[in-house]
Amino acid sequence: MKVVVTGASGNVGTALCRVLTDAGDSVVGVARRVPPNSPGWVTCDIGAPAAEVVLRRAFEGADAVVHLAWAVQPAPGEPDMRRTNITGSAHVLRAAERAGVPHVVVASSIAAYTPSSTPVNEDWPRGGVPGSAYSAQKVELERMLEGRAGVAVVRPSAVVQPDAGAEIGRWSLSPLIPPRVLGRRWLPVPLWPGLRAQVVHAEDVAGAIVVILRRHAVGAFNVAADPPLRAPEFARAFGGFLLPVPLVVLRAVAWPTWRLGLQPAHPGWLRLADQVSLVDCGRLRALGWAPEHAPQEALESFVTAVAEGRGTWGPLAPRRRSWWRRLGFGRPVHQSQGDVR
Repeated sequence: MKVVVTGASGNVGTALCRVLTDAGDSVVGVARRVPPNSPGWVTCDIGAPAAEVVLRRAFEGADAVVHLAWAVQPAPGEPDMRRTNITGSAHVLRAAERAGVPHVVVASSIAAYTPSSTPVNEDWPRGGVPGSAYSAQKVELERMLEGRAGVAVVRPSAVVQPDAGAEIGRWSLSPLIPPRVLGRRWLPVPLWPGLRAQVVHAEDVAGAIVVILRRHAVGAFNVAADPPLRAPEFARAFGGFLLPVPLVVLRAVAWPTWRLGLQPAHPGWLRLADQVSLVDCGRLRALGWAPEHAPQEALESFVTAVAEGRGTWGPLAPRRRSWWRRLGFGRPVHQSQGDVR
């Protein structure tokens, strides 16, 4: 197969390109930043006005397009989230249609679901989690897909892999906290007791996409590994001990520290982590998919990579900047994750 992957330099994109290449497929990677000396890649900012022309050219003759490009936690100087996530996705979908691509796989998220107290399947309403820009834009993306033929939607839970350790560490850790302290037994981990979340390895998400491509499947598919992890298990993965703190207190601290640039995680991420639904993956398993990585082991290997500042290239690569250069000094270091609706 010839498969074009947008967002090929990201967390899931790098894993998918590895899996497809190892299987002998022809892969074209599309990204704003491409690896050096890589003739099979296309440089494209999907939100730019001329992106659709570039994308259509890249999509010509493709058996499938996998759309993974998404601005998760962009810095203030980078393109606006909506420009990339909504305008950029519209460019990708129109270009694929005009190039005659028969199969398009789009990465959404379990964050698109309306919160539920019990695990949900793919038919659960998609109203999103109020207070989260990430969730609201995934909901808007899925509305763009309604009525389109030949489209599959994957909705993964939180995705981790060691290669993304440096990037996700920058997204979530304050520069005032040295990453190397992660994994130390004396480290208290402040979390609210009600936390529960599903975690899946990026290679398992890539494996799910490959199954969908091979079977030319359409429709929606949840992608997560069981069992869900709870607060004590997250604390154990980070190597310390659980320090129970009410969510309202954590959110009260997160807002001013984010606003002043002392730490990068907007309180919208806490709201999302607290209310995101757990999902049932029976539909994907019926196609023959099963995760190869246990969630606790995947999380622990990822935390080790964060502590070591591990990454590959491009957006996943480590940034060798002193801690004080990563502070905002009164301004946020990432765009707001507040509700955009």
